[in-house]
Amino acid sequence: MSITQNIEEIRGRMAQAAVRSGRKPEDVLLIAVTKLHEPGEIEEAIAAGVTDIAENKVQEIQKKFDQIHSPVNWHLIGHLQTNKVKYIIDKVVMIHSVDSVHLAQEIDKRAAAAGKTMDVLLQVNAAHEESKFGLDPKDVPQVFREILDSCPNVKIRGLMHIAPWSEDPEEIRPYFKEVKDLFDTLAAVEHPNADFKYLSMGMSHDFETAIEEGANIIRVGTSIFGERDYSKKMGGM
Repeated sequence: MSITQNIEEIRGRMAQAAVRSGRKPEDVLLIAVTKLHEPGEIEEAIAAGVTDIAENKVQEIQKKFDQIHSPVNWHLIGHLQTNKVKYIIDKVVMIHSVDSVHLAQEIDKRAAAAGKTMDVLLQVNAAHEESKFGLDPKDVPQVFREILDSCPNVKIRGLMHIAPWSEDPEEIRPYFKEVKDLFDTLAAVEHPNADFKYLSMGMSHDFETAIEEGANIIRVGTSIFGERDYSKKMGGM
């Protein structure tokens, strides 16, 4: 199928999962993950109604930002090193992968210099996978408070989670539930720089389960664009 057809199919599945969770289809945002995909493919997705795209790597945002001419919101969803924050602070609407106070403080510094407030999500590693970044769920409340106390130019908008790979979505449902419970707890905190609205969970293989458990942002790449060609992989900066 074409990129446009894939998006239509995904939106149908999203809508059904949203209804199963007692919500409206429009309550869930589809972010297209454009890692290693070409500008022409990205433009096709935008023409099909995608309003938000995401990259894992800072250097891919830098490479593509001026090549995409259609209006779209950019997100950074991959691990972010502090020395690279300056390259994207003026390009993205949200950073999904904040996993330390130190990183948040660098984002705060760069956002202040740019005269803006940066929306971020705290990345949670509920499955304690050594291969993934993210905060241990038990550490999230403390990190949350420290960022609120020290980063006036950072607004925490919610949580992000990457579940372990499993062919059976039921095996990973408990992780989505755990992160949703944590989200609900933190959402009750009243603070000018805490406005919990987004729970970013679910990718191509598990987004329906994530939506059923409360996700309102899903990050889908392969199911939109097809398998990535890793021969195009870019070197680090």
